[in-house]
Amino acid sequence: MGSIQVSGLGKAYKQYPSRWSRLAEWVIPFGRDRHQLKWVLQDISFRVQPGEALGIIGVNGAGKSTLLKMITGTTQPNAGSIHIDGRVAALLELGMGFHPDFTGRQNVFMAGQLLGLSMEELQRLMPDIEAFAEIGEYIDHQVRTYSSGMQMRLAFSVATARRPDVLIVDEALSVGDAYFQHKSFDRIREFRKAGTTLLIVSHDRQAIQSLCDRAILLVHGRLALEGAPEEVMDFYSAMLAEKEQQTVRQERLEGGQIRTISGTGEAGFADIALFNEQGQRIEVLSVGSTVTLRVVVDIKADIPRLVLGFMIKDRMGQPIYGINTHRLQRALENLAAGERVTYDFRFPVRLGKGNYSIALSLSRFDSHLDKNYEWRDYALVFHVINVQQPDFVGCAWLDSQVAIERSGSLATDACH
Repeated sequence: MGSIQVSGLGKAYKQYPSRWSRLAEWVIPFGRDRHQLKWVLQDISFRVQPGEALGIIGVNGAGKSTLLKMITGTTQPNAGSIHIDGRVAALLELGMGFHPDFTGRQNVFMAGQLLGLSMEELQRLMPDIEAFAEIGEYIDHQVRTYSSGMQMRLAFSVATARRPDVLIVDEALSVGDAYFQHKSFDRIREFRKAGTTLLIVSHDRQAIQSLCDRAILLVHGRLALEGAPEEVMDFYSAMLAEKEQQTVRQERLEGGQIRTISGTGEAGFADIALFNEQGQRIEVLSVGSTVTLRVVVDIKADIPRLVLGFMIKDRMGQPIYGINTHRLQRALENLAAGERVTYDFRFPVRLGKGNYSIALSLSRFDSHLDKNYEWRDYALVFHVINVQQPDFVGCAWLDSQVAIERSGSLATDACH
C-alpha cells in the first residue's frame, strides 16, 4: 500500500533582468545575486493515506503540473520535503519518455524499464499492453507517426501494465477518444478497489467527484482549499466566474454540506421551494409524481438580460439534469431594480430513490462564466422515495414497459 506525505513544499525559478546579468552571475559565482526568485509553489502540505484518492484542482498556471513533477522526482523542490511509500507509476506529460524515432514496441521496453519493470516482466506483459492500447499494427511503427490519442493509449497502457502502489495522473487522459477515456477510468477504478493510492490532476468535475475521496485547490501556487471533492469543485466553479465586485463565500448547512455562493449581487434568490400538485411545499418526493420548482428572484440593479438555470445533482454531486431559460428561449430582458420575478418549473419526478440537491444560477447568457449575478449550490435539498412504482435500481426511472412473445414448439408446450 502506497502513501504520499508532502510537507512545506516550495518551488522557485530564477529570473534575471537581462541575459548579461545571467552571464555575470555565472562568471562571478561569489558576487552578489543578480536574480530574483519567482515562486510558483509555496508552503504546500498534505498527506494521501494508503488506498486514498486525492484530486488536484486549479486554473492553468496554478502549479499543479509542477507539484506532480516534484512528487515524481523529475523536478527538485527549493523547500520542503516529499516522502512516498511504494512503487510509483506516473503519467504526466503526453508521451513522456517516448522517443519519436523508435517504434511503439521499442518505446514500451524503454519506458517500462524507467518504471522499474524488468525485461522479463515486459516480455510477459507485452501482449496485455498491446491488447489494452488497441493501436494494432502501429505498435511496430515509429512513434512520430502516432496521433496524440495513440500516444496516450500506449503511455497509459505501459504505466498501468502492472498495478502500482501509487498512481499519479496529470491531464493526459483528456486527450483522445471517449471510448478509451472510459476504459482508462475503469482500470483506475479497479486499481483503487485493489488498494492503489491515486493522485490525479483534472478539470473534469465528474472524474474528480467519482474517483476521489478528497480534493485540494491550488491558487497562485498556494493551497487555498482542501476538503470533499464536491465542495472544492463548487468553490472552483465559483472562482472561474469571478469578476469585478463579485464575491465568493461558503457556508455550512445543517446536514453538514458546504454551500458555495458567488455572484455580483445585481440579482439574487429570495425564495426557493418545491410544490406538489396540491400546491403544498414538500421536501420528500415520490417517484412518478409531478412537482413544481418555484424560484423567486429579486432584481437589485438594472439588468439588460437575465437567465435562470437549475441543475439536479445526486448525493455524490454528479449532475442528473440541468436546464436554463436561455435554452428554453424564455430569457428576460431589460429588468429594472426593484422588480421581483417568479419562475415555476414543472416536471415529473423520474429519479431513483435517494437524496438530491438543486444548484441555481442567475446569469446573462447560457453560462454563469459570462456574467454571474448569483450561483448557489445546495440551494435546495430533497429526498425521493418510491411507494407507487415497481422497485428498480439506478438514478433514473424510465417507466419501462415490456412485451413478450414466445414462439416454437417448446413455447407451445409450456402454455399447456
